[in-house]
Amino acid sequence: MTTNYTSESKKRNGEHILINMTYVAKNIGLDSGVELTRALEYWRRYFEDNRIVSALVISEGYFVQSFQGTRPDINTALEKILDKHSVISPNIVNIYEIESRQWNGFLVKHLTSNAEDEDYALKSFSAGSDYNPYLMTSTQIESFLTAVFGDSNFSKF
Repeated sequence: MTTNYTSESKKRNGEHILINMTYVAKNIGLDSGVELTRALEYWRRYFEDNRIVSALVISEGYFVQSFQGTRPDINTALEKILDKHSVISPNIVNIYEIESRQWNGFLVKHLTSNAEDEDYALKSFSAGSDYNPYLMTSTQIESFLTAVFGDSNFSKF
């Protein structure tokens, strides 16, 4: 009889450890239409196939993304992001171990210039008068993502 269960002693690559990784990036190569939609669909499928959950905010040409999965899966995803999507120039904000996944699926929020979205982008999470996640601390970014996805007004891509 065989099973898919892997005993704890056989987990040699950190398959039992969950990781959260957050990065910010500037969209310097994808247009805001078809190319971006295709890239999002590609990543949605990739993450789903590899049991990675994600929360992504797109605003004013910036990406802020947190994704969570096992250590080997996150390492492979990071390698793939750096290899396939160098046009977004990702900057890692933090990587740390977690007890359980915070997100559910592949969540996407596109912030616009409406008043509610400006509150998310500027009110207490920006380091200046303009939205620029590169200027935000890791704590501000984590709070920003929690505020955006703690609300029910988001899309599951």
